[in-house]
Amino acid sequence: MATRAPRGFGQYGGVPRALERVGERWALLIVRDLLVGPRRYGDLKAGLARIPTNILADRLKELQEAGVIRRVPMVRGGYELTPLGRELAPVVAALERWGWSLLGEPAEGEQLTREALATALRAAFRADAAAGAPPTEYVLHVGDASVAAAVVGGTLDVAPIGPGSLPQPQRPGAEPSFQASLEAALEPAAFGELLAGRLPATEVRILAGDLESVERFRATFRIEPVEPAGPADAADAGAAASVA
Repeated sequence: MATRAPRGFGQYGGVPRALERVGERWALLIVRDLLVGPRRYGDLKAGLARIPTNILADRLKELQEAGVIRRVPMVRGGYELTPLGRELAPVVAALERWGWSLLGEPAEGEQLTREALATALRAAFRADAAAGAPPTEYVLHVGDASVAAAVVGGTLDVAPIGPGSLPQPQRPGAEPSFQASLEAALEPAAFGELLAGRLPATEVRILAGDLESVERFRATFRIEPVEPAGPADAADAGAAASVA
C-alpha cells in the first residue's frame, strides 16, 4: 500500500515550520480574510472566487489541524482564527505592504475584494501620523469593493461594507464621535497610486468630504513604493555576492 509522503521540509527552523502550516496555495489568503473577521464557508468561497471547492475544504481542514483556525460555535459553516492564527497578522501585513509596492495595473480577471481592501488599509496605516489628527471616518469604494474605516487617536478600526461578515464582540466604551469624514471612489490602480503617495488629492473622486480629508488620508495611509533596481544597483549586488 502506498503511503503519503511527509509534509515537512526536513529542516529544523521557524520558516519551514511555519510553511508546513500555512504555506500551501490559498492558505494565507484564507488567513487574510479571517483576519478581517469570522466568515462562513460560502463567504470564503465568494471572496476567493477561483479556489475549487475541494481545495477550500482541504485548506480549512489543514488549517484547523494546524491550530490556526477553528469553527465558530453555534454558527453553521462559520470559521474564525485561533489566538495562534491571529499572531499571523503582522506577517500578512508585511506581505501586503511588500506586494502592494510591486503592483501595477490589474491583469484581466483580477479583482480587489472587500477583505483585500480592508487588509491593505490595515497594512498602510500609520499610527504616528494619525495620533494628532481629529477622529475621522473614511468610506472607500475601490472598484467593486467598499470598506468603512474609523481612525481615532492613533487607532484604526476597518470593516467591509456588505454581506459576509459574522457578528463580532462589541468593543467596550462609547461610540466615537467623528469630527471629520470622507467618502471617496477610486479604481484599484488609482488606489494603489494613492497609497504610494503618487496620486494628487485633486484626482480623488470625492463623494462626501473635502480635499483636506483626502490629504489627511494620504498622510495616514501610506505604502512606500519599491523602486526597480537600476544597472548600478545590480552591479553592486553582483559584486557583493561574489565577495560573499
